Amino acid sequence: MPEGHTIHRLAADHHARFVGRTVAVRSPQGKFADSAALLDGRELEEAEAHGKHLFLGFGPLGWIHVHLGLFGKVGFGATPAPPPTDTVRLRLASAGTYMDLRGPTTCALITDAEKAAIHDRLGPDPLREADDPGRAWARISRSRTTVAALLLDQKVIAGVGNVYRAEVLFRHGIDPYLPGRDLTRAQWDAVWTDLVELMREGVRNNRIDTVRPEHTPEAMGRPPRVDDHGGEVYVYRRANLPCHVCDAEVRTADLAARNLFWCPRCQPRAARAD
Repeated sequence: MPEGHTIHRLAADHHARFVGRTVAVRSPQGKFADSAALLDGRELEEAEAHGKHLFLGFGPLGWIHVHLGLFGKVGFGATPAPPPTDTVRLRLASAGTYMDLRGPTTCALITDAEKAAIHDRLGPDPLREADDPGRAWARISRSRTTVAALLLDQKVIAGVGNVYRAEVLFRHGIDPYLPGRDLTRAQWDAVWTDLVELMREGVRNNRIDTVRPEHTPEAMGRPPRVDDHGGEVYVYRRANLPCHVCDAEVRTADLAARNLFWCPRCQPRAARAD
């Protein structure tokens, strides 16, 4: 599933290509056809993201709400666009450019009130400047749930996925099994600040890179990472390989229905509060 930086990048791409323009709206697959007919020929006024949710605003007509889920894909191209396949849930087209959406978990036309309800149930997003990390801290600091599970809970913090979870905990030497209530406020503030910086880089580069300059392939004289996800990382998908920092074997386990990755030496088991 795409992490939050990807959705914010999509919002920026939609803004650059379509906002302020009249767009043709189609649903070749048919599942969004009625809503597409209402929006066709209207101006796209806004594009924004919150966590893993994309919102495309058509003023009083409402918002297209998109959640890609596990299988959703967005593709952009230049017009004239080729004939769409019947797997395209949504096509937007304007002068010189088009977008095809395939396989999303959600593609629905919603009202302002329905959009507000989605924002209300999501935690703060490191990529939304106005969002308050204190809201997440209020939940984390009271919770017996592991910090690794809390970071994936979109009601606690929005946009963080499995890669950023593993990497930010490694970068701060935090035991992923530490209960949230045992995390210090200083640790949380450092994690949030780091997520803001890492995820902004993710938006700019359209990939996740988390290694510090001294641990890049060039600095260490090691081969670059080869992975479909791209980017240089410390522990994500590096189970049983040596840690770039200490050479201990990176471990993996199932946590919160996702594969967790960590270094037992760089992220030692922490003392537990009573």
